[in-house]
Amino acid sequence: MVAMSCRENASPEQLRYARVLDWGMKAGLLVLAAGFLAYVLGLLPAQVPLADLPRLWVLPVADFLRESGMTGGWSWIARLGTGDALSLAGIALLASVSVPCLLALLPDFARRGDRAYLAIALLLVGVLVLAASGVLGH
Repeated sequence: MVAMSCRENASPEQLRYARVLDWGMKAGLLVLAAGFLAYVLGLLPAQVPLADLPRLWVLPVADFLRESGMTGGWSWIARLGTGDALSLAGIALLASVSVPCLLALLPDFARRGDRAYLAIALLLVGVLVLAASGVLGH
């Protein structure tokens, strides 16, 4: 009953955002689960052997990267064929799903001439992309 009343009171923009969020969340969880299973079951090669994880997880990031032979930042994308990197892809999808949600709203805001919401959504997308790029952290 509550779900129906929420749908009836939600704006078209809220419903669109929710649909894209739902799709992105499901896609991210699917990739995350597939990567995890591929990693744990040994279906794909791994940069970091599963047996080494308990020892490596307790290390500071710099030590973890050195001991595991991994590099930081977005370098994991080049290793998407490995089980551990595929798991990271699921996490990245989940973390970034708000960007397509916001982008899905832009045509409606533009068509309605709602420049304030259009500007806010564009700024949010820009901030999220900039933060994810790692440019500000170096």
